[in-house]
Amino acid sequence: MNAKKKSADAEHDNERLVCRNRKAQHNFDVLSTLECGLALLGSEVKSLRCGKASLEEAYARIKDGEVWLFNCDIPEYKEANQFNHQPKRPRKLLLHRREIKRFAAQAAQKGMTLVPLRLYFKRGKAKVLVGLCRGRKLHDKREVLKKEETQREIRRAVHRYR
Repeated sequence: MNAKKKSADAEHDNERLVCRNRKAQHNFDVLSTLECGLALLGSEVKSLRCGKASLEEAYARIKDGEVWLFNCDIPEYKEANQFNHQPKRPRKLLLHRREIKRFAAQAAQKGMTLVPLRLYFKRGKAKVLVGLCRGRKLHDKREVLKKEETQREIRRAVHRYR
């Protein structure tokens, strides 16, 4: 018997990060998140396994009862030749109907949007962490930067006295 030891961080043991949307944390307030599967072509999976993708301008929309990921840039896989994919094609996100209904109701509110936060492999499957977000105004961004800076200064001061 080959019993695996369960750690406190067992769910993160099988994850391999491909890319993150770093600007999303700065431009949006993330209210809730949901992990989604991603319907991909073979050449897209190969390109992702090489670590090539960009979520910078990507967003998700609910269209005809399905959730789609737009503007996610997965570059072509060179070895795929004629069987390659379009780099910025819309990709279907795989969710249960009840998750789509719950997320759709919240995303339909004014000022709310679905933003992909991370793209990663979990147990060999491509996953996207989608956040239900509200856009920040310029003054909100400045407030957040000030808070982060004061927290950094506090940590430095505590570290100096240890």
